Amino acid sequence: MLSQRLTRVALVTGAAQGIGKAIALRLASDGLKIALNDIQSKGDQLEFIAEEIKKSYGSEVCVFPGDVSEERDVENMVETVSKSLGSLDVMVANAGISGSLTSILETSKYLSKEQWDDVLRVNSKGVFLCYKYAAKQMVAQGRSGGRIIGASSVAGKQGMTHTSAYTASKFAVRGITQVAALEFGQYGITVNAYAPGAIESSMCAFGPSFTPRDIPDVHETAQAANLSASPVGKAFSNSLPSFSTLGKTGDIAGLVSYLASQESGYITGQTISINGGMYFD
Repeated sequence: MLSQRLTRVALVTGAAQGIGKAIALRLASDGLKIALNDIQSKGDQLEFIAEEIKKSYGSEVCVFPGDVSEERDVENMVETVSKSLGSLDVMVANAGISGSLTSILETSKYLSKEQWDDVLRVNSKGVFLCYKYAAKQMVAQGRSGGRIIGASSVAGKQGMTHTSAYTASKFAVRGITQVAALEFGQYGITVNAYAPGAIESSMCAFGPSFTPRDIPDVHETAQAANLSASPVGKAFSNSLPSFSTLGKTGDIAGLVSYLASQESGYITGQTISINGGMYFD
C-alpha cells in the first residue's frame, strides 16, 4: 500500500489568503498534494502560494479558480482536481465572506437583499456544494477514509450583533455538517467543521462599508490594534477572557491538519470551537 504522504490529495477553497492559505501550507507540510481554489480575481495570489508550496515542501500542487457558489464550477473543480492529482481525499470548504456588517434595522441602508443572498450563497450553499461533490468523488473512488471539513464560526455557535446574514450562514454550516456526517458515514467519510473566534490577520477592521466580495471572511478582518473600532469588533474583544489574545491562522490550520488525518476517524458531525476561550460549548 502506498503511504498517506504519497497518495492523499486535499482541495482547499478560499485559499488565496488568511486561514485558507495557512491550511493549504499546513496540509502541504503534512505531505499531501494540494489543490488551491479561490475566485478568478485572486488567481495571481493562488499561483504565488502554489510556488511557495512547491519550493518549501516539494508537494505537487495545482490551482483551480472558481466560484464555490456556482454548482458547475464546483463540479468541474472536483472532477479536474481528481483527474489532475489522482484522487480527492480531503475537502476543506473554507471559502466564506462576511458581507456588510450592520444591525438588522439598518440593513436597508448597508445590506441589500442581493448582498444578504450573496453571503448565504457563498457561505452556506458553497459549503453544501463542496460537501456534495467531494463526497460523490470519494464514494466513486471506492475507498474509505475521506475527510470533509467546513468553515463555521463562533458566530455559528452564538449570535453576534451586526452579523445577521453572516451568523445565519454559519449556523447553516453546522446543520449541513451534521446531516452530511450522518449520510456519508456509511462510506467511511467523516464530516466536521471548525468554528474560529477572533483570528489575527493583516486585513482591515470590521465596518459597514465592506461589500461581500471585498473581504473573505469575518475571521480574516481582526487586528489587535483596532479590533474594538466597530460594534462587531467590540463584541469579539469583550468576549475574550483576560488571559486570551487573538488567535493565529496557524491555530486553525493545526486543527484542520488533525481533522484531515487518518487518526481523526472517530470524530464526525462536530463543529469544533477554536477561539481562545471566548465561548464555551
